[in-house]
Amino acid sequence: MPLATFVHDGDAIDYTPTSGSVAAGDVVVLGDLIGIAKQPIADGALGALAVVGVFDVRKPANGSVDFGIGEPVYWDATNQVAAATDGGGTHKLLGLAVRIALDNQDSVRVLLGR
Repeated sequence: MPLATFVHDGDAIDYTPTSGSVAAGDVVVLGDLIGIAKQPIADGALGALAVVGVFDVRKPANGSVDFGIGEPVYWDATNQVAAATDGGGTHKLLGLAVRIALDNQDSVRVLLGR
């Protein structure tokens, strides 16, 4: 058997939710891996999570959270928003901002998986 065998390009990974359905646009944290559902996934059904790509992700508007191009964007799973810091290790790295997001904007454009 070879040391490694190609499976697929890795733009998405298989995912089966076990504690409720997942809506399109939901951010799913799997350890240090984060994926975003592009389509709804029913509880117990096999679906896919995007782990690469560019997404507009909700962030606190008027919450003193700005992002510059190339800055890291973290996911705050408790508040379900993008965060500018790792929250002392509680927030997972989502990716990098690819567009400026000012304090008064409610989303940041993120390149996943970087």
